[in-house]
Amino acid sequence: MTDTIFARATAPGRAGIAVLRLSGPQARAAAGRLAGPLPEAGRSLRRLKGAGGEVIDEALVLTFAAGRSFTGEEVVELHVHGSAAVVAALEHELGAMPGLRGAEAGEFTRRALENGRLDLAQVEGLADLLAAETEAQRRQAMRVMSGELGEIAARWRADMVRALALVEATIDFSDEDLPDGLATEVAALLTPLIAEMARMAAGTAMAERLRAGFEVAIIGAPNVGKSTLLNRLAGREAAIVSDIAGTTRDVIEVRMDLGGLPVTILDTAGIRDGGDTVERLGIARARARAERADLRVHLVEAGDAAVAGPRDIVLRAKDDDGRFGGVSGLTGAGIDGLIAQLGALLGGLAAEAGLATRERHRQALLVALGHFDGALGASMRDSPEVVAEELRRALRAIDVLVGRVDVEDVLDVVFASFCIGK
Repeated sequence: MTDTIFARATAPGRAGIAVLRLSGPQARAAAGRLAGPLPEAGRSLRRLKGAGGEVIDEALVLTFAAGRSFTGEEVVELHVHGSAAVVAALEHELGAMPGLRGAEAGEFTRRALENGRLDLAQVEGLADLLAAETEAQRRQAMRVMSGELGEIAARWRADMVRALALVEATIDFSDEDLPDGLATEVAALLTPLIAEMARMAAGTAMAERLRAGFEVAIIGAPNVGKSTLLNRLAGREAAIVSDIAGTTRDVIEVRMDLGGLPVTILDTAGIRDGGDTVERLGIARARARAERADLRVHLVEAGDAAVAGPRDIVLRAKDDDGRFGGVSGLTGAGIDGLIAQLGALLGGLAAEAGLATRERHRQALLVALGHFDGALGASMRDSPEVVAEELRRALRAIDVLVGRVDVEDVLDVVFASFCIGK
């Protein structure tokens, strides 16, 4: 019999409200011992009493019938006052009841997966939503959590099953008169799927970048104003500013929300020849990190030039009064324009992101695409068995994408990011 689990679903610490969630076959009975008889599905205001009859708190009690809750099981939520003492007392009472135990990290969501309330992609979307720091991350997570990727995969699967049925017809009825053009129909079913999957796989890298955050490196010669610019963008003294060349030895990172996009601004060591051993090491790190960044902001002084890529920004440094269209971290001149330019460039990158947001998704898509190549490369007339087997393997890859099969090794990693009450 499945255990009934319970956990606090809200953050620890003093608050106006705390929510205790129970899920499992004894959820209603356990809550009833605290609150008395409960409505079948609905809400009620009740006094919660301990085993000795003393009142612990007054709470809003919400009940959810099996099949209509988040986990798919019978669920009860106790909305109590957010006192550590109240929560501790209720957890003590629940822990003393036979058949109840505290939930493990992500166990409520894991039960939702096991009971078919969510597919694995939706679970990953939920994890991303819980971790979202910016509006763009929230929107991306909501698209995945809402089941959009699963719906697309279901549509793909239906077309693949249809194609497989046509191929298997040539095997089962090879001696019969079958309609002409079966191979053409199979190709017509698969060709648009291949194009759509390839586009989604190509967008995975940018979707992962959106989840983790973009990186923008500020680079230039020593004392060109990189640290001052970083501090201005951050709105605080994140980096030490000094007239002494080589002050910044390591990469300094500041996390920002830039127009709804998650961005890490990198202040790097000034690029120059010479310097001591530590400074040379910092310069090497600066070059390597800047190359990996999504964008680079080159600060140059009058008469200097920069080797910039297509997604780089080159600005006149220390343009305190904005006469040269540059930027100044000291006065703030040009800052709004720089932020707008960064937002436009990074927004263009974010637009490339697809619904496949993880490397696991990309690998499943690439496996399916590889089997499609094998299916279309074989002859329907001479090797229909090969075509059918390739399509079966492609189907399996799509099932892996949404968690139908072969995902046990993935689950522990996914649920490790969840809090206890989710």
